[in-house]
Amino acid sequence: MTLAAFLVTLGVLVSFHEFGHFVAARACGVRVLRFAIGFGKPLLIYRAKNKTEWVLASIPLGGYVKLLDGRDRSQLIASNEQSESFDQKPLWQRSLVVAAGPLANFFLAIALFSVIYISGVPQLPAVLQNPQESSVAAKLGVIEGDRVLGWQSLNSEGAVPAFGEFEPIPSWNALRWNLMDALSGEHGFALQLQDPAGNQVIKIFKALDLPRISPDGDPMGQLGLLPKMTPLADWQELKLDPLNAIRFASQRVWLISKVSVRLMLGMLTGQTSIKQLGGPLSIADMAGKSAQVGWQPFLAFLALISISIGLLNLLPFPMLDGGQLLYDAWELVAGKRIPISMQEQFQKVGFLLLISMSMLALFNDLQRYFSP
Repeated sequence: MTLAAFLVTLGVLVSFHEFGHFVAARACGVRVLRFAIGFGKPLLIYRAKNKTEWVLASIPLGGYVKLLDGRDRSQLIASNEQSESFDQKPLWQRSLVVAAGPLANFFLAIALFSVIYISGVPQLPAVLQNPQESSVAAKLGVIEGDRVLGWQSLNSEGAVPAFGEFEPIPSWNALRWNLMDALSGEHGFALQLQDPAGNQVIKIFKALDLPRISPDGDPMGQLGLLPKMTPLADWQELKLDPLNAIRFASQRVWLISKVSVRLMLGMLTGQTSIKQLGGPLSIADMAGKSAQVGWQPFLAFLALISISIGLLNLLPFPMLDGGQLLYDAWELVAGKRIPISMQEQFQKVGFLLLISMSMLALFNDLQRYFSP
């Protein structure tokens, strides 16, 4: 099941990412020479009437879309085909084709979360356990059994905004991502709580009092806001109509993306540990475990990995979509393209960076799963 779930994960996410590039290219009038899922020796090849080769290859660890492109020295483009070449398109169209892959991943995540919320999913209620004595929550008087009803971010002065209502908190999962957003963004927040006796109170967590994320620390434990163990029979179902499901899913994807970007940047500053970086073994393990639990956890896992792939491809590495968008930004500002020879040198550097990051992720996997 783990192997099957891993192959489904890669197949769905890679296909959707590349299909985003494909759709944008076709919409902009760029000829697609090949749409490939996997690398290595082709297992299946279908040649469409529009001259696109659809390929399923033997190594299912990625994929690519090959475009008609005058920058590729292996391609000989006839004069009557120039209008379909990627490099001949205006800047905004080239940028759209490049950005469409990551955007497709974010769209997929929203769609998957929406399906979960429309079908109805049981959620652990946002009822808090007794906080540790030294935690921020304990000092503010949070007690076991407090239920979080609402959330509000603090303004720069550290007080609750005078306008607007508290954002409803339907579950612990929703609260957890809000807490991660506050901790990673280092901004305060206020909680609307209902104590076990039914009384409602507001607790203000100022930014200066929040624990900082560190490689060896446990900010959630230091904050003191952790869920109380609740029997499954007491969990609450979150079921939304399609419009509200899409809205809620979009907010969730945006929030997860913000937190993920901050944690990724934290690896560069030393704020977060590079040991958190996972590779194919981690993905396979989590895919198998989530699939064994049920289809909803598996879809949620797919959504999270899809967000990760979207963000990863936006990194400014020359081998990734983000690197090409960086070239486009330079062209927009400078009014001219970076020379192809220089791009080729950047590609070599980007390849080394990408291989190094992949090897680090694999090393972390081996440490995680095979160390005694």
